[in-house]
Amino acid sequence: MSASDWKVKAVVFDWAGTVIDFGCCAPASVFRRIFDEKGLEITARQAREPMGLAKRDHIAAVLAMPEVRQNWTDKFGAAPSESDIDALYSNFLPLQKEVLSGHCDIIPGVVDLVETLRSRQIAIGGTTGYTRELMSAVTPAAAAQGYAPDAEICSDEVRQGRPAPWMLFEIAQRINVYPMSCVVKVDDTPVGIAAGHAAGAWTVAVTDTGNEMGLTLAEYEALSDAEKEERRAEIVKRFDATKPHFFVRSVADLPDVLTKIDEMLAAGERP
Repeated sequence: MSASDWKVKAVVFDWAGTVIDFGCCAPASVFRRIFDEKGLEITARQAREPMGLAKRDHIAAVLAMPEVRQNWTDKFGAAPSESDIDALYSNFLPLQKEVLSGHCDIIPGVVDLVETLRSRQIAIGGTTGYTRELMSAVTPAAAAQGYAPDAEICSDEVRQGRPAPWMLFEIAQRINVYPMSCVVKVDDTPVGIAAGHAAGAWTVAVTDTGNEMGLTLAEYEALSDAEKEERRAEIVKRFDATKPHFFVRSVADLPDVLTKIDEMLAAGERP
């Protein structure tokens, strides 16, 4: 490859909390609801902590939390089993599909970003912890608002979802982009950033619009600048283990980061 070939060729975005559904509210609300229906209350933080995993894996991760596991055992007389996970997941899917239609709004700045990426001839990919069935409601709603990636992969279409790199590799193959050092993964969850690292891509974590902030757009806009900054500092700490290459408040801030990555690639730096 010549020096001119070393530039960003594709950006792969997560969906909820990154490009749609400000605050990643749709899945969080349903995770709490399926436990409520079993007579168990989980906190918002417990519901959100494993976000980014495939949804069945997410349920398993919540049940593995010591407090949740103990509460389940106390209520049902036995520790949660694989069949319990399956039952919760079966309840989750129809509820999530029902809720999703109200959480497909594009996050501010996404449409302008798409235009910028197209002007730079940068391909767009999408990965998600949602199943293909769930995405059947999301994809057309997003397209109608101006966001239609060149390729998208769901967690049930690969052997393992995030933090494994398989969805990213599949996206790269479908859009015919390589090496992975010319790909940027943008995600609002630590497991999504971990998947980017595992794939050998650049990683950009979103702080304000996603799961870690966990607020609707109206709730977010009601915060003072000082409150936002305080929350941001806590969010950055939650990414300590995965160490994103860059942070942005929202994807609207991405163009400057992509310019920086282009400069780093041209200088011989790699993820």
